[in-house]
Amino acid sequence: MEHTEYRTELNDLLSSTANSIRMTDGKVEVANQDELRNNIHKLVDASVLQSGAKQGYARYLIRSAAQSMGIIPASIHDLYMARGRGELAPTFTVPAMNLRALSYDAARAVFRAAKKLDAGAFIFEIARSEMGYTDQRPAEYACNVLAAAIAEGYTGPVFIQGDHFQVSAKRYASDPETELQTIRELIVEAMHAGFFNIDIDSSTLVDLSKADIKEQQAVNTALSAMFTAFIRKHEPQGVTVSVGGEIGEVGGQNSTEPELRGYMNGYNEELNKLGPGITGISKISIQTGTSHGGVVLPDGSIASVNVDFDTLRHLSRIAREDYGLGGAVQHGASTLPESAFGKFVESEAIEVHLATNFMNMMYDRIPEELKADVYRHLDEKNASERKPDMTNEQFYYKTRKSALGTFKRQLWEMPVEYRERIREAWEAQFDKMFKLLGLEGTRRAVEQTVQPPVIKPNLKFYLGEETGEADVSDLAD
Repeated sequence: MEHTEYRTELNDLLSSTANSIRMTDGKVEVANQDELRNNIHKLVDASVLQSGAKQGYARYLIRSAAQSMGIIPASIHDLYMARGRGELAPTFTVPAMNLRALSYDAARAVFRAAKKLDAGAFIFEIARSEMGYTDQRPAEYACNVLAAAIAEGYTGPVFIQGDHFQVSAKRYASDPETELQTIRELIVEAMHAGFFNIDIDSSTLVDLSKADIKEQQAVNTALSAMFTAFIRKHEPQGVTVSVGGEIGEVGGQNSTEPELRGYMNGYNEELNKLGPGITGISKISIQTGTSHGGVVLPDGSIASVNVDFDTLRHLSRIAREDYGLGGAVQHGASTLPESAFGKFVESEAIEVHLATNFMNMMYDRIPEELKADVYRHLDEKNASERKPDMTNEQFYYKTRKSALGTFKRQLWEMPVEYRERIREAWEAQFDKMFKLLGLEGTRRAVEQTVQPPVIKPNLKFYLGEETGEADVSDLAD
């Protein structure tokens, strides 16, 4: 039921859509879909740039309207399990895309590219660390994605993922229970917002000083199982959240078969202790030679990376054939050359994570005066991160992601021609990437395996204060 004290804010939002939607006793109805598509950006503006009740109602209206139009936040778990059972051939790799800035525009570009290929197997994600420095909590991020689907006329399951819900080794060492409770609260917040795919990452606590692999992975497997059981206890009725595990930090040494088996055997053992029949993970993230964001050279170019595709294929097959998972996941891939993307499909990877290059493309196209403001901000606020041997290109490349939250409004309020130029560049990139990852026609595979229930959003969640986050500078993206 609507809160009467917020009636003015709600009426203003409904009027901004040319009254294309109505809300009565908390139920949202779309009266005119075409009119809503033409005006959905006004609700997005309120969702991103307003605060308080107006922001909360904007997000609730977007979520509810999207669902009434057949745009359903969903778990990709059943598709991955079908792949693990051999019912779906490993002919495509699911891209999981971290949209750090202008996420509404970026998601519109994704949906446009997907519609051209009749693609359905793709994920929108944001990491715990990114939520902090981009100033995007789960409710805002999810609503940007759902509003983009409305704008582009896309319908069906939409997969939104919490990437790297990662345990900070530093904070875990000093106060483990507080750190774990912070992640529990984030999981609940994310699921309220429509995140039904969550990657648990306690690989930061793998102890390579131990001689035995089981002992190395012991804390990782125990926490992965604990968080899985927590998710199962709190996930909405009818939803099996897709949970991912991770066996080694991206940027570290390459993963091995004994490590994968050590993790999976230990994880299954720990999960069984917590309760019989608890559904486990659907995929496993490994390390094969990449790093988040790539390695920038003094001239600003990105160093070449040798990805161990043989390891990726080998471990993906073990994950499927011996443990029934969808396969192995590749992180840190967006700065690789385009020639590498087809190899992810050949290597039978179930999922590949992409982020940095989308941000780079945006920075290459924003107004020069805005970029200068960003770099002056970095010179002042991030000076401690500038090492003596760093060039300006290396310093700005490393630190400019941290300015996205500070300059969110300026980016959002850029002249429309700049936003359109960025969106067109993103769309062209997604066009190429989706073809190389074998996404053409994957909408059918999604429809065959994923039948998501419609989960009624909780108005109190959207009108409540969102959770803040501690320093996450030591966490992965």
